[in-house]
Amino acid sequence: MTLILQVIKLFILTTLSGAFFYSTAHAQSSQVKLDVKVLVSGLNHPWSMAFMPDGRILLTERAGRLRVVSSDGQLSPPIKGVPTVFAQDQGGLLGIALDPDFSKNSFIYLAYAEPQGDLAGTAVARAKLVGGALENLQVIFRQQPKTEGGNHFGSRLVFAPDGNLFVTLGDRFKYMDEAQELDNHLGKLVRIRRDGLVPADNPFVQDRKAKPEIWSYGHRHIQGAAIHPQTGQLWTHEHGPRGGDEINIPKAGKNYGWPKASYGIHYWMTPIKDEHAEQGFEEPVYHWTPAVAPSGMMFYQGDMFPEWKGNLFVGSLVGKRLIKLAVEGTKIISEEKLLKDSARIRDVAEGPDGAIYLLTDDENGKLLKLTRASE
Repeated sequence: MTLILQVIKLFILTTLSGAFFYSTAHAQSSQVKLDVKVLVSGLNHPWSMAFMPDGRILLTERAGRLRVVSSDGQLSPPIKGVPTVFAQDQGGLLGIALDPDFSKNSFIYLAYAEPQGDLAGTAVARAKLVGGALENLQVIFRQQPKTEGGNHFGSRLVFAPDGNLFVTLGDRFKYMDEAQELDNHLGKLVRIRRDGLVPADNPFVQDRKAKPEIWSYGHRHIQGAAIHPQTGQLWTHEHGPRGGDEINIPKAGKNYGWPKASYGIHYWMTPIKDEHAEQGFEEPVYHWTPAVAPSGMMFYQGDMFPEWKGNLFVGSLVGKRLIKLAVEGTKIISEEKLLKDSARIRDVAEGPDGAIYLLTDDENGKLLKLTRASE
């Protein structure tokens, strides 16, 4: 597609975005009726959640608070011992994950914007959760370099079946060209061991000019990550600029094009080539224009909604909805918009009871529980 046609396409789609929705699959209407229950309210921009073996939920608030929610919706006081965070703009306490052996070692992992004077960068810390406090906190990864600004920290944490930890990162907004360079962590997906060391089979461990933690590069701002339950592959999504939000299945050592390729255009209306493969980059599995601002990601495997097993769920910040995507192999074959115009959905997770749990991004953020409505 020529750059002129791309600008015309985006102008038409953006102008009509209130009435139409463009993507690489068609939308469907749901036959499943939902009950939506507010479990907790009054959360300050909640960002991520993780279910503990006993059914309680650990969740982060961007301002720097870590909380525990009981099965009946009781909210704990803030957990003590959380690291100091850069709580400005999009920065703060962000992603959370439990160690694969959490029931034995009580380790949790936190991704957050770490301050250094006027600079900041994504960091990952590991600590033991003991009662209402974190103990033996250790920073196991720091994005390099730290930069100015409060945008694009990435920060989703996902454990792969082999026990290694994927950490999603952003390009830090003003530093987008660094996403194409291997001597830094900006605009990258990284893969580390649970102790922060580098797995021996990472793609760039033999390249002295590259950061050995890098798994893939050419990313803009990855805010969703999930492991496919059948294949064990990591799926991610990332924010585009004006349009071009992407879903990818990141492969070791591959380049995903940003900022040289995108299905969106720059905020200042400068076009970007949308040809990925022609430039030697990986094509996204799926993309949205206009942007939906995706956040959070989950493959559903529960019994409460058997017709949704294997579907991919993504929260939408701009669209204020939950997006359900039917998956066939490595392709998205259909899309359905749920809870339209409800709230900015920051995270989505499946509970041990098969219900779907959501976090809404607001100063009065909520933890929602979605169940099947009684007939």
